[in-house]
Amino acid sequence: MSLSSPRPGRPAYDPRHLRRIFDRRAATFNEVAFLPREIAQRMRERLDYIKMTPASVLDAGCGPGEDLPGLRERFPEAPVFGTDLSFAMLQRALRHDAGDTSWRRFLPASVGRALGSRGPRFTQADFAELPFPHGTFELLWSNLALHWHPRPDLVFGEWQRVLKVNGLLMFSTLGPETFNELRGAWAEVEAAHGVPTRKHVIDFVDMHDLGDMLVENGFEIPVMDQETLTVTYRSAEKLLADVRRWGAYPFEREAGMGHAARRLHRAFIAALEARKRDDGTIPLTFEVIYGHAWKAVPRTTADGHGIIRLEDIGRGPTRNR
Repeated sequence: MSLSSPRPGRPAYDPRHLRRIFDRRAATFNEVAFLPREIAQRMRERLDYIKMTPASVLDAGCGPGEDLPGLRERFPEAPVFGTDLSFAMLQRALRHDAGDTSWRRFLPASVGRALGSRGPRFTQADFAELPFPHGTFELLWSNLALHWHPRPDLVFGEWQRVLKVNGLLMFSTLGPETFNELRGAWAEVEAAHGVPTRKHVIDFVDMHDLGDMLVENGFEIPVMDQETLTVTYRSAEKLLADVRRWGAYPFEREAGMGHAARRLHRAFIAALEARKRDDGTIPLTFEVIYGHAWKAVPRTTADGHGIIRLEDIGRGPTRNR
């Protein structure tokens, strides 16, 4: 991998470390799957307003495969592929493949090819280095996964590459207000103990920056919106357990802590507990960003020559959309 230049304020990207974290979290991820399930439902509701029948679908960052049945149900004749950095997550996703294509064994080969495959197919890969040819998919879906990569601009470029012209990208990701409570608690602890401030949570990318990246990478008519969700906890320990199950703190090494680190951690837990509201719960904020955009028709050839479409002849200057 050559992706060693993260956005300012984000730690260097170590795909091997990130993969190990999600491999370890795969077995217990279902305990915090309520959030991606809820966001997937909200994404499907947005998809209701878009009329399309894609011939092929990719779930980028499919994790344990929770979104795959819904995509198959929505697009029953489209083969659905899943890709994820974590092999352990993909192994769990395989359970959604069981028993879904057995009836096709009894069809003539030509008919089976015409219908495609309903069951998902999986590959382990980094977002920015997908093992698919140009223009493979007509819909690329990604639910709460983009924020783990430090170079969303490179990811958008790769997603654009594997989409067909006029193909649709639909994604959700986390925005800058996410985990504000964790940042605030750590800032208080570090100030009180006179230790240097450091990053504990990655700097999530702003919605408007993501929209600009989409346009810069060959997408058009991007539609972006966001909402803030709050999950509450009875204890700081349970809150942090869920944060770890989500795979957060991806750049924190999990080796045993020394005495000074344990002291800071205890102070951090106390700072979180001090944030309890009148109802006895600690809030945890999620800023959820939703986006969708279409792969634009190319305006130039690979060697830089302009392309004039027949439907544009005689129209004069390009209209603002």
